[in-house]
Amino acid sequence: MQTGCPVPNVTLKTRVRDEAIGGDNPFRWQDVSTGDLFAEGRHVVFALPGAFTPTCTTQQCPAYERTYDDFKAEGVADVYCLSVNDAFVMYQWAKMLGIEKLTMLPDGSGDFTRRMGMLIKKDHLGFGDRSWRYAMVIDDGVVTEMFVEPGLNDDGSDSDPYGESKPEPVLEWVKANPYKGAATAAARELEDA
Repeated sequence: MQTGCPVPNVTLKTRVRDEAIGGDNPFRWQDVSTGDLFAEGRHVVFALPGAFTPTCTTQQCPAYERTYDDFKAEGVADVYCLSVNDAFVMYQWAKMLGIEKLTMLPDGSGDFTRRMGMLIKKDHLGFGDRSWRYAMVIDDGVVTEMFVEPGLNDDGSDSDPYGESKPEPVLEWVKANPYKGAATAAARELEDA
């Protein structure tokens, strides 16, 4: 995936709380279209190899949770954590980490990650197909910037780098490149007033 390209339009299988269901497990399936999800506004997505894995659990996900309000202050509509895991795993992982602000996106089949060109094999660890670690900024459905860890491979020769996709360089880029859609929307509001 290159900057300037539309984000892949893939259906993700999510679970949402629905009190109308009742019982011990009041959740229902809900399909989420990434084309619709990212169609309007500025979004930050960070992708990682897997829920409950060391760097993802102790560093990356908590770091984005801590900086969530900083992203929001810069006009980011939402910050998403994407992993090639199912909705049940993503829910339990977020619960274990105490995630309250991030939106967890389960790419259980790896379709979104594959279309991003970031699906790799982690067979050397017994993981199977997983995401390479990266982050991106999406403006109105278009990938505007990518932060990809070096050494993309699926032969097991990586050392699981984590630097480029940390929240700090992403936030720095967001601050230096204000969302143009927000300025346009504000101008429209002034015209309508």
